[in-house]
Amino acid sequence: MRIHLENVLPALRSLERQADRLAEWGVELAQRLLSGQKLLAAGNGGSAAEAQHLTAELVGRFDGERMPFSAISLHAESSAVTAIANDYGYEELFARQVRAHGRSGDILVLLSTSGQSPNLLRAAEAAARLNVTTWALTGPAPNPLASCCDQAVAIDAISANAQEGHLIALHAICRAFEAEVARKGQVNAGPEVDRG
Repeated sequence: MRIHLENVLPALRSLERQADRLAEWGVELAQRLLSGQKLLAAGNGGSAAEAQHLTAELVGRFDGERMPFSAISLHAESSAVTAIANDYGYEELFARQVRAHGRSGDILVLLSTSGQSPNLLRAAEAAARLNVTTWALTGPAPNPLASCCDQAVAIDAISANAQEGHLIALHAICRAFEAEVARKGQVNAGPEVDRG
């Protein structure tokens, strides 16, 4: 237990060194989503859970009331996932969905502690062809995913602690996102009421 907790510290230090990039991502994400673009997110296993956590924060809320934003976790639609994996193979799972949902100006966030998942690499390639911006959250660099995305935050820690670092990074992005949304005056929006 103590060793695990001590291993969190390198992940935190790695994130501190990249804090400016995380803040920039949050601001850019807010600007894009406020302009009508969307966020796509993907990962495998625990990274899929992290991706879905991010999209839930954007569609729902993070801190305070505000309008909802378009954010899709590509692994979360089970019928599409199983059909694509069955018909095209697991390596095409996310790339096909990027081609279906991605539009120029959208952002694709890919999470992987190894940075080597073939289905994420294919998704990044598909996104590049569509002018979809790609951001990677990975474990230690260099790794293939960090190299093929437009930007990356690579956490210099062992796998489990890098994944814990990803959640901290996502929350940091959300903080910067919410601050930019508030700065732009778009906080409004609790639930809409039909007065019909």
